[in-house]
Amino acid sequence: MKKLLAIALFGILGGNSFAQIKFPQPSPFQTITQDFGMGKIELSYYRPSAKGRKVMGDLVPYDKMWRTGANGSTLIKFTEPVEIMGNKLDTGTYALYTVPGKKTWEIILNKGNKNWGLDGYKSEEDVARFQITPNKSKQMTETFSFQFSNMKAESCTLLMSWENTEIAIPINASFRDKLRSQLEEALKNAEKKPYWQAAQFYNEYDKNYGKALEYAGKALEINGKAYWIALYKAKIEKEMGMKAEALASARKAKDLAKEGENDDYVKMAEELIKELE
Repeated sequence: MKKLLAIALFGILGGNSFAQIKFPQPSPFQTITQDFGMGKIELSYYRPSAKGRKVMGDLVPYDKMWRTGANGSTLIKFTEPVEIMGNKLDTGTYALYTVPGKKTWEIILNKGNKNWGLDGYKSEEDVARFQITPNKSKQMTETFSFQFSNMKAESCTLLMSWENTEIAIPINASFRDKLRSQLEEALKNAEKKPYWQAAQFYNEYDKNYGKALEYAGKALEINGKAYWIALYKAKIEKEMGMKAEALASARKAKDLAKEGENDDYVKMAEELIKELE
């Protein structure tokens, strides 16, 4: 009787112990988040590995729709509107499907973000379809990977790679009108005027150098020790052909940077002075 109880107890404990064992996922899940424009892009996907198998044209067949990863759908979320290959996309989460080919890939963004892989896919829910020419890489990528590269304020690249194939998807931000409206509203009504931010916007995005110079000057009046603003103002004046004014601003920036013990800005101011003298 005792022996039977011991065997039963061992079975119960052994069963519970086995149930708690967790094996590594063969295609681990990953979420990557990238700040972009005035918002973020979030991409979630499962990452299969080659494991000695031929991938393109075999494990991933050509000319057939692919869930673009393993297991569930690959999802991409935009918190601000973007544009991809001429397709304007609103905020939201989309399933990312692909049709791999030897010469071109078709990229598909679809509203079916609750689909499990291809299950539930409906072509009428496509919001974008476009062609991308794949690149061949000399470096072997063992595990299917996404990453964001070539990051700029208004553009970035979503790079997809596996085996020796790379797909580069260009993404563009559309935020100028929204940012302009916010700045203009704040310049009118905010207690603390965003002169410095306005100077950067009108110089770098709007190319309205007159307004940029005006707001850089007002920002410097408020913060007279801001060597970075003085140098920025000098660069705008140089762009406008105001050589004497630019030289004076650059010298002021140098003096303020010395006072602030910032050697990097001292060097940048000195380089600008040399260009202007």
